[in-house]
Amino acid sequence: MTVDPDPGPDTTPAALLQDSLLRERAHHDRCRTALAAMVDGAREHVVTGENVSASGADAEVLGYELRSRAKAMGELPQGPLFFGRLDFSDDCTEGAGHHSGQSYHIGRLRISEAPTVPPLVVDWRAPVSRAFYQASARDPQGVAVRRRFGWAPGSLGDSTDLTGLEDEYLDSGHYDDEYRPQGQSPVSTLVTREIERPRVGPMRDIAATIQPDQDDLVRGDIGVSLCVQGAPGTGKTAVGLHRAAYLLYTHPQRIRRGGLLILGPNRTFLSYISEVLPALGETGVRQSTLQEEIARHPVTGSDGERAAVVKHDARTAEVLRRALYARVSVEGVNSLAVKDGSYHWRVRADELVRIVEDVLAEQPPYAIGRERVRTRVVRAMQLQAERRAGPQNAAWVQRISRARAVTAYVDAVWPRVRPEEVVAELLGDSAVLEAAADGVLDAEEQKALLWARPPRSWKSARWSAADLVLLDEVAGLIEHPEGYGHVVVDEAQDLSPMECRAIARRAPFGSLTVLGDLAQGTTPWAARSWETALGHLGKPDATVVPLTTGFRVPEAVVTLANRLLRRLDVDVPAGRSLRGDGELRVREVPVGAVPGAVVDAVRDALGREGSVGVVAADAQVGRVAEALGAAGIATAGPDDLRARVTVVPATLVKGLEYDNVVAVEPAAIAEAEPRGLHRLYVVLTRAVSRLEVVHGRPLPF
Repeated sequence: MTVDPDPGPDTTPAALLQDSLLRERAHHDRCRTALAAMVDGAREHVVTGENVSASGADAEVLGYELRSRAKAMGELPQGPLFFGRLDFSDDCTEGAGHHSGQSYHIGRLRISEAPTVPPLVVDWRAPVSRAFYQASARDPQGVAVRRRFGWAPGSLGDSTDLTGLEDEYLDSGHYDDEYRPQGQSPVSTLVTREIERPRVGPMRDIAATIQPDQDDLVRGDIGVSLCVQGAPGTGKTAVGLHRAAYLLYTHPQRIRRGGLLILGPNRTFLSYISEVLPALGETGVRQSTLQEEIARHPVTGSDGERAAVVKHDARTAEVLRRALYARVSVEGVNSLAVKDGSYHWRVRADELVRIVEDVLAEQPPYAIGRERVRTRVVRAMQLQAERRAGPQNAAWVQRISRARAVTAYVDAVWPRVRPEEVVAELLGDSAVLEAAADGVLDAEEQKALLWARPPRSWKSARWSAADLVLLDEVAGLIEHPEGYGHVVVDEAQDLSPMECRAIARRAPFGSLTVLGDLAQGTTPWAARSWETALGHLGKPDATVVPLTTGFRVPEAVVTLANRLLRRLDVDVPAGRSLRGDGELRVREVPVGAVPGAVVDAVRDALGREGSVGVVAADAQVGRVAEALGAAGIATAGPDDLRARVTVVPATLVKGLEYDNVVAVEPAAIAEAEPRGLHRLYVVLTRAVSRLEVVHGRPLPF
């Protein structure tokens, strides 16, 4: 009987892959156990911290910090705990430095079994993780092997969902599974699959797929304001959100002390991006619209386009400033006397006038100027008292400050005022408006501003959305609002000069990340250049960086959009796409057959993977939804982010993405508003897999 020799270990590629997967799954299980212990530990620290002996203030601060950490840990969304790994070279001369011979798993947050031992997973924002995004065969940065992991779509983090891995040997420039789009450098297969994966629901983070140029922007200096001019599909919104997460990680005390604000164009957009920061381990960040930030009153009124355009014009800020400070007056000022026991302290009329004029020349906020006037009048009396009776204490100063004669004088020369009083008087009284707007606004512009039927008082005024911007401007002149440490502004191209000023007031000492695309500007006051917009935002020296390479929008769709881009009055570079896949179809039918053709197009889209967005001019949305409903196709509005088929008004689609887009009657979209071609450009670039244009009228492009 012959005994076969021991065949030895199986070294076939399939066996090696399976062995690697088993080891990585085991590591993920270990990470899951460690994360559960971290969450339990955070909760235990809250209980322990409640028994700490400390002053009331210190105990409150400690308790808040512990509770916040426990809450954040408990709210972490489920999902894979790492997406990559770095194996550094053993040769420290190759750039590995003190990481020589080390391996690090890269994930969305740091996971460790104990503070004193090396982490099981390194946060993607940590300095060592930068090599995961920046290292290349030309510049390995000490990395021998970069590994990417493939997880089943929609995975909640079960280890069995780890279905693949891909190694890139940077010392040789070799991929074990190469993917090279025509004319492009090697791109990871797993990265490509993740970027192109169909989506239904809110926006996902891109921590696993950040490209080098995006990474440069994400990790930019906190002290430098940044403007990203991003063509459709280039990931500018994702860059802004990941930059916010990076700054929170890198400068936690500085950012949290001032706060971080994410500003989006509307609530639908904010719902779409709402899960990105929590997925990156950052909760509690304020995400809002500018309208919500400045809302002193509900919007119950409306403006004609002409009035709205004037109200949003930067010149109106000067009109408001004049109207406010016109209330300061020294006419008829007489000398001021205050009785103090057996003494009378007196300030001459000319000195009182000089005090007001000096304060006006200093241009402080209105409320601060009022108190400066009071303080200087009291100081003039204090000097008299000290010459006669010696030093006076703080109680004396306070008593004189509250003297009826002093308060009456201050009220007369520098009266208290509400923003509503200033704006209501300006818009309701032609004489007041004419005096404030002289040499700034012409007669027609002043006429457009005036209310047709002024209210009896500001309390009964019906404020429009543009009026709220005016109220915020005056409020900022009276008293500066509390600023944020950093503000991320998305879809910034649509902001008016006055809206930009409102944002600038909220970041006087903090930095901005400004995101937008001049080609997608659709408001009457949309920016024509970033230089002008950044000036109004108070950051004229901000760095402007263009992103032109799209990762989401297919080449066929980008090519069509670029044809329309040439007709728009903006100077931005044409976009390009790394995706050679995707599909574009133009379906022409008789005008009366458009609803039926839309039904057919949606049925075709439902035969493919992913979400379906049906975008039409606002006036046609009801008819389109009715036709789809009659055909038995269930639809939802834009706020239902998990619906399979969504019918979206063209005015709300900005910033959203759908795998399949059916664009209905482009001519109607283009004609619906003065910058309708820009709106159409937005509509055509919402598709990330397939675009079908259904029309009965001639195409605008």
